[in-house]
Amino acid sequence: MTEPSLSRRRVLGGAGALGVAALAAPGFSNARAAAAPSHRQPAPGGAYRIDLHAHFLPPDYRAALLEHGHFTIGGYPTPTWSPDEAIAFMDYYGIQAQALSVSDPGVSFLHGREANDLARYCNDYAAQLLRTHRSRFGAFAVLPLPDIAASIDEAIYALDTLRLDGVVLLSAYDGVYLGDPRFEPLMSALNQRHAFVFVHPAAIPADAKPELPLPDFLEEFTFDTTRAATMMMVTGMTQRYQDIRFQLAHAGGTVPFLSHRIAVASQTVLGELWPEELPKPAALEMKHQISRFYYDTALSGSPAAMASVLAVTSRDHIVFGSDWPFSAATLPQTGDHDPAPGLSEIFDADQRMEVERHNPLRQLPRLAEAVNA
Repeated sequence: MTEPSLSRRRVLGGAGALGVAALAAPGFSNARAAAAPSHRQPAPGGAYRIDLHAHFLPPDYRAALLEHGHFTIGGYPTPTWSPDEAIAFMDYYGIQAQALSVSDPGVSFLHGREANDLARYCNDYAAQLLRTHRSRFGAFAVLPLPDIAASIDEAIYALDTLRLDGVVLLSAYDGVYLGDPRFEPLMSALNQRHAFVFVHPAAIPADAKPELPLPDFLEEFTFDTTRAATMMMVTGMTQRYQDIRFQLAHAGGTVPFLSHRIAVASQTVLGELWPEELPKPAALEMKHQISRFYYDTALSGSPAAMASVLAVTSRDHIVFGSDWPFSAATLPQTGDHDPAPGLSEIFDADQRMEVERHNPLRQLPRLAEAVNA
């Protein structure tokens, strides 16, 4: 496949520096080895799963990450990725299609024209994958946030022209969380398009979190998803833009566990956060807003996590996610090729089919048409 081009002089410094960066990445070789299953036999019985939390790192994007010092993402060594590796992974784990997205840090490690160009490169690359592997890939567009105007333009291009399946937003940009009024124009544009929006956590700056010897993906990512979801609710954003469907990564972080606290405590913190033109919601309304989110199973396919999600929403709001390739080292390689065996401890076979196939396809009609053709 011919890859969309990007000016390396604008985004990258030089090939020599890139090579040094790659070799210096902690655990780099191990991450590369774990990028695809060691066994290549396809899953028995064919592939049926639809994966709504899966990442891709197009060549120039990954090169830019390493050039700018992003040797790890959330504490995980920046992995390799290719369409062939992704398809081998899907075949092994019975996944028919993945809706791909760029993970943290998106393109926010760049600014201005460089960020715009890198976002366009990633989205064009995704669109080409959708053409060449129509039934295997969907995609969520990355936007050059925190530049709101440029992000609106890119969202319109990605959704209206490229026909990507939705948009991925990080929980925060430069310390500003979703829910802040600065995001209003973008949310309005997404609402007009009835967009599906995947909310993925962002790493917290080192000076804003405890100094613990733990990688961000272990706990901090879940907390940041919770902050973003809470801010969107207590500022009325989820109420004002009800035509946006928000998917929260990793079973919503700690939103289900904190749902009662969020609903009750929100009555005391609304104050100036809440728009004057909206009636202040009761705790019951806040619980309704929590129930409207979609929650994925990525790194959360356990009875404890899923029981918590089922306590705040219905099963039709749970969608399958693998978090590959960042989850490569944690996925089981067993004879039944099941990427999330813990789901069977809380869902029967028909319910798993609902979570792992029917629910995702209901949200992404273009992908549904492609895989059912």
